[in-house]
Amino acid sequence: MDANTPLSHILLLLFILLSAICQSSASRIEANQTVALFINASEASAKEIPKTMFGIFFEEINHAGAGGLWAELVCNRGFEAGGSNTPSNIDPWSVIGDDSLVIVSTERSSCFDRNKIALRMEVLCDHGVPETCPAGGVGIFNPGFWGMNIELGKTYKLVLYVRASQSVNITASLVGSIELKTLATANIIASDVSNWTKMEVLMQAKGTSASSRLQLTTTSKGVIWFDQVSLMPVDTYKGHGFRKDLFKMLKDLSPGFLRFPGGCFVEGDWLRNAFRWKETIGPWEERPGHFGDVWDYWTDEGLGHFEFLQLAEDLGALPIWVFNNGISHNDHVDTSAILPFVHEILDGIEFARGSPKSKWGSVRASMGHPEPFDLRYVAVGNEDCERQDYNGSYLKFYDAISHTYPDIKVISNCDGSSELLHHPAHYYDYHIYQNAKIVFGAARKFDKAPRGGPKAFVSEYAVTGDDAGKGSLLAALAEAGFLIGLERNCDVVEMASYAPLFVNTNDRRWNPDAIVFDSSKAYGTPSYWMQHFFKESNGATLLNATLQAGVESSLIASVVMWTNTEDNIKYLRVKVVNFGINSVTLQISIDGLELNSIPSQGSIKTELTSTDYMDENSFEHPDKIVPINSLLEDVAEEMDIVLSPRSLTSIDLPINPNNIRIVGSDSVLRSSH
Repeated sequence: MDANTPLSHILLLLFILLSAICQSSASRIEANQTVALFINASEASAKEIPKTMFGIFFEEINHAGAGGLWAELVCNRGFEAGGSNTPSNIDPWSVIGDDSLVIVSTERSSCFDRNKIALRMEVLCDHGVPETCPAGGVGIFNPGFWGMNIELGKTYKLVLYVRASQSVNITASLVGSIELKTLATANIIASDVSNWTKMEVLMQAKGTSASSRLQLTTTSKGVIWFDQVSLMPVDTYKGHGFRKDLFKMLKDLSPGFLRFPGGCFVEGDWLRNAFRWKETIGPWEERPGHFGDVWDYWTDEGLGHFEFLQLAEDLGALPIWVFNNGISHNDHVDTSAILPFVHEILDGIEFARGSPKSKWGSVRASMGHPEPFDLRYVAVGNEDCERQDYNGSYLKFYDAISHTYPDIKVISNCDGSSELLHHPAHYYDYHIYQNAKIVFGAARKFDKAPRGGPKAFVSEYAVTGDDAGKGSLLAALAEAGFLIGLERNCDVVEMASYAPLFVNTNDRRWNPDAIVFDSSKAYGTPSYWMQHFFKESNGATLLNATLQAGVESSLIASVVMWTNTEDNIKYLRVKVVNFGINSVTLQISIDGLELNSIPSQGSIKTELTSTDYMDENSFEHPDKIVPINSLLEDVAEEMDIVLSPRSLTSIDLPINPNNIRIVGSDSVLRSSH
């Protein structure tokens, strides 16, 4: 160094050097941080977690139902999607044969009053001269929802309505996409179909193709009318119409509730396109369907009000019906004229709960469910609190429902997390879609929420934007931290559900989603697998647990006591999110248990993590980020657990229930063995 170097330069260099040393030291401390978690396993400070704490929210978005969970393979089965005027668009139906051989159009000639459009097919060719039909015939085909999944050995039920002035000889075929290989065929032959006639055939597949299509062809001249063409696999869940693999992914979450059918789908951009429950019940052929103008696609309403209630029952979840309250995104009904909407909702509740001898309960019974559904919750609209006339109309709904069904819990759209609501409600709805940092920080959102008013229903939560990708680990970790915060506030938060639940990869209207699927396969995003860590919390006991101070920005934990119903063993579960970039040694200290009450074997550590926090699952790598189990050794009331960077970890310790201290006592319940 030059002797003439100014003193200020020397001091600056010394400052930089000292700063670097300090930062290096701080990094080493951070990288090797040890954090204490103190757990009080006694019941004195415990809280009971509601059995409904964690559930699921189904919205008809991203073709979640139509072309997804609902197993119908034909898209636009009633030819109604093109509108009520004719001629109309029959998309995605297409014509087989050029217009010199066959002419296809639509007419208002259906036998069904609520969906009058039918397809008219005029065949100009015949067996002989002058115009001979091609060997395979002419007709129409439907590709389903981006291809029908037809599997070797499986049976499919084809139902269609046919009318013609002459006898018909129609070939129904399931055709694969590769070289148009025929996978199944059935002949539909009838001598008299002068009136609309329902035809049913079973078709067994002789091959497999995930992008098949249904063809209806003939080689006979004449005019044939088609309507309400349905193709369903016969092996849906319990025959209830649900696609088995997608249903299983929901069942595996053990949801406490099912919120349905939306979301914005309930409201519509305009009221004329809102979900109206009465249009979705009864025989499927008679349902008019409607255009969901928020998510921009047609639904035939095979998955209707009845099917949603059935889905909840099949899942062992309580249904939560979100109904339209006379408000859409762009128009609304004045409170002074809301009474017909109120009556419609009372009818909908009677449909679900009424006696099979009641007006609407008898309709339910005629659909095969004489016993009432267990409907206990309804929500008045979706995200409508600030919209004109919501508060006035809400009171009309609340008063009518409470008077007629005093046991039903009513959910308001208005947020009561900061101050008490200005109207009566049993629950208030809270939604959060934000980046990962904000969602993780929102774990403390309800720490200071009012304790004396309605409880919170966090019906929609998710990390969105760049942090989410199409379903990243980072998003799942932030959401897990948020859920731990809800769990710790289970005295004021009773229900929570992720949104959206499903996305057909061919129609991604919202991003990200919990479950991604196409016609033949599906995978869970990290946010789906994250929810598995919380399913045992429903009905569990929340224990008092405290992390040492100063780690709130990167660590959050909760501890519950839950019982495995399969073997009746009680477990103490520790859940921890390490939101930081370095590993952490967690020093667990459990008080309130008798010494040696944790068996030396049977403890399990489960971890959700990856090498990169922006990693995602995909069809090519569906299990890249899934929970990984490992056995724990050397477990005790005092032990150390290493938490990986950017990870969600749970530790399940089997506990002898006779070794937990009684409320308000230092005594111990001792085993009789």
